[in-house]
Amino acid sequence: MYAKLDLPGPAFVLLSLDPSPSVVSFTALISGAAQNDRPLLSLRLFPLLLRSSIRPNDFTIPSLLKATASVPCPDTGLQIHAFSLKSGLLADVFVASAAVDMYHKTGLFSHADRMFDEMPHRNIVAWNAVMTNALLEGRTDATVNSFIRLRSSGEEPNEVTLCTFLNACASGEYLRLGSQFHSFIIRFGFETNLSVGNALIDFYGKCTCVGEAKRIFPCMATKNVVSWCSMIVVLAQNAEEEEAFRLYIATRRDGFVPTDFMMSSILTTCSGLSGLNLGRSLHAVAHRACIDGNIFVGSALVDMYGKCGSIEEAEQIFQAMQEKNFVTWNAMISGYAAQGNASMALKVFGEMMGIGKVKPNYVTLVCVMSACARGGRLNEGMELFDKMEERYGIKPRTEHYACVVDLLGRAGMEEKAYQIIKKMPMKPSVSVWGALLNACRIHGKAELGRIAAEELFEIDPHDSGNHALLSNIYASVGRWEESIEVRKEMKDVGIKKEPGRSWISWKNEVHVFQAKDTSHERNAEIQQVLAELRQRMAATGYTPDTRFALFDLEDEEKESEVSQHSEKLALAFGLLCIPPGVTIRITKNIRVCGDCHQAIKFISGIVAREIVVRDNVRFHRFKDYQCSCGDYW
Repeated sequence: MYAKLDLPGPAFVLLSLDPSPSVVSFTALISGAAQNDRPLLSLRLFPLLLRSSIRPNDFTIPSLLKATASVPCPDTGLQIHAFSLKSGLLADVFVASAAVDMYHKTGLFSHADRMFDEMPHRNIVAWNAVMTNALLEGRTDATVNSFIRLRSSGEEPNEVTLCTFLNACASGEYLRLGSQFHSFIIRFGFETNLSVGNALIDFYGKCTCVGEAKRIFPCMATKNVVSWCSMIVVLAQNAEEEEAFRLYIATRRDGFVPTDFMMSSILTTCSGLSGLNLGRSLHAVAHRACIDGNIFVGSALVDMYGKCGSIEEAEQIFQAMQEKNFVTWNAMISGYAAQGNASMALKVFGEMMGIGKVKPNYVTLVCVMSACARGGRLNEGMELFDKMEERYGIKPRTEHYACVVDLLGRAGMEEKAYQIIKKMPMKPSVSVWGALLNACRIHGKAELGRIAAEELFEIDPHDSGNHALLSNIYASVGRWEESIEVRKEMKDVGIKKEPGRSWISWKNEVHVFQAKDTSHERNAEIQQVLAELRQRMAATGYTPDTRFALFDLEDEEKESEVSQHSEKLALAFGLLCIPPGVTIRITKNIRVCGDCHQAIKFISGIVAREIVVRDNVRFHRFKDYQCSCGDYW
């Protein structure tokens, strides 16, 4: 009892008072220490057992092997294996299975394979150990092949086997194979198993088959907190944040107490909804449930506040966390990247490397390089890219190439970026060509933009954004005929451009605006505010940038065109409704235009308000005639 309750002190006292301790007593303490993450205590008890002239049994050795797997010293595992071989205990299938598991976890894969192959009889525990460890090592194909060998040997799978196979299909995004396996599960009568049902939801979610996950979830006879959380994650990761939040509300109504996994899952929905106030409410729920100090919840809070634009609150959570993992560090760096604050992103990255407890992964470097691109830190970003494999042992992926193309493109070095793309060891992705196309838009490089756009058309011919961007590039340099031709091509093949929209929340209601939108119930007041602002801006030196009208119109018509962009309408509504002193927060589904960016800088100073605009690329914080991006965006 004391051992299982992780109270080794009283347990050891009782053991020492026993005049004739048995192997059962020693094994209970060894097993309890191993199960409660006290591997060194478990291993130190073993010599004491031997000095007491007690022979370990087939329960003692697996516990010792489990403890050995948690200690970064493979030699200890080899010694325990040798002892079990000499004592004749290795013939037991559970001892042998524990040895296979230990070798996998200590990185001695050849030993694990040999041990498994030499087992005279392999039970389902041994097969599960091989499959689970192959999955943990990222060898999804090995997991699948092991299952085929299991079936060929005549062994019957259990729920652990099925869940492991589904997890392998989810990791490798093997939709066809996983769907076939779903049929196998039904034939073998496991469709009502709770753990298997949870694994199916996770599998379909990671393969972006949200409909299948939605079909399975309500049919589950019983649901636990993992079921609800898995479904919430599926919805949140597949752009159905509102549905995910409704499901979270349903879990609370069903009486489920918030857990660390539940809160970290639902917090991810807030960034997709731009729901800062919603996130703050969830933070309060986590605080009341006493789980806000959990490392996963804390990391999710840092991520949520960063992605919702409240970098100060993200910093407060980050600094207060006693323990940080790589997710925490990545979330903080990503938050600064979204703000374009390269200096702080590099500083936090330096702190992470200086502490040395957490190693950067490929996501860390993507976040840092993205911050460098948005903050104009060309030298630091290129040095990180050039030496990432040498310093950190991380080979550049397509995400890193997209960042370096963005970095060079924003700095006006589009040709060099194009040369890097041509030398990529892998096929350039949408994000790589998209970064080059965006750079051509910024600097008006129509010919190179055409090359990038044609590559994007080939990869994803139905993406309206790429066609629209190329049309805008032509329009911005006065090549109206080519701009119109691109628009005509879109119409001929049935591609519809997603209209630009901006939205703002007020009193639990989201108000959505489109360019030249007159449908809002307070439109007359909105237009009056805009008219007053135009007069005051003109008095302070603002001139409309009519290049962003993107239509071949007369100058006066162009000025009228840019004055009715959706972000300006949303801002005017915010000035009407939101009390002075409260930050106005606007979200836009596409990139904020240059004229609106300039206009909002002027407005922030004229009305003495902080205005935060989040577009599909980054955050812009306007205050006192300035923007946090420093006009480098």
